[in-house]
Amino acid sequence: MTAPHSADPVLLRVSEGIARITLNRPERLGAINRDSALAWREIAGEVTTRGDVRAIVLDSVGPAFCAGGDVLEFAALARDGGTTIAELADVIHDGHRILTSAPIPIVTAVQGAVAGGGLGFMLVGDYVVAADSARFVSRYADIGLTPDCGVSTLLPEAIGMRRALELVLSDRSLDAQTALDWGLITEVVPGEDLANRALAVARHWAGGASLAFGQAKRLLRTGVGRSFQAGLDDEAHTIGAAFAGPESAERIAAFAARSRSSAPAPAPAPATTPEGETR
Repeated sequence: MTAPHSADPVLLRVSEGIARITLNRPERLGAINRDSALAWREIAGEVTTRGDVRAIVLDSVGPAFCAGGDVLEFAALARDGGTTIAELADVIHDGHRILTSAPIPIVTAVQGAVAGGGLGFMLVGDYVVAADSARFVSRYADIGLTPDCGVSTLLPEAIGMRRALELVLSDRSLDAQTALDWGLITEVVPGEDLANRALAVARHWAGGASLAFGQAKRLLRTGVGRSFQAGLDDEAHTIGAAFAGPESAERIAAFAARSRSSAPAPAPAPATTPEGETR
């Protein structure tokens, strides 16, 4: 994607109910540094509280979506024993938590390298569109590090524990088709169609029953790891609130009207003889 004219490491633009969050470090393949970590948390908080956002597109400019952490910058922090790295991880994780728990559906558009923590940024999205150029790799062990950016939770949720372990504990790189087969992404498109396809998904959410889409996302995201009964209770409360809302009332009425108009006419009652026998 073409880089916007801004030096900010993460960009936010909102139009027609759709927020576009863009990782903007193309010269570093979208790698996350201190400034982008802080901007990520700030923008996550802003976009989920402003009230006019019904869908989110998460993307990146340049040849790659996100190459993980900026190792060149972080290498200079080694002298503090990892304290700063842990603090920056917490900052990034705050942004992830805010976005994954918000009742706003997110589509992620990825191209080129999606590596290390970039997998976690990608999986913040509820729907992942990948260019056919995309490649997915862990590479944590290559530099002696462990998963961050939500990878230890989001990756096995997406592809299962066995495949998550294979990806993290090996140097295997997945192409876009293999990632699709594994369930890591939702669909693959030609690179030139990536931005338009992601926007089309977001427009579908923003122009439809956006409150219902958002609450459905929240239920599924929070369902993992909680008790079945807690999930049932949340479902009952949420569907009751949705049923009472204007989105549901309008759509249920329209559906009922269509159903009535297409329903077959009832069969006539059978005639009977004066003695009460059916003919």
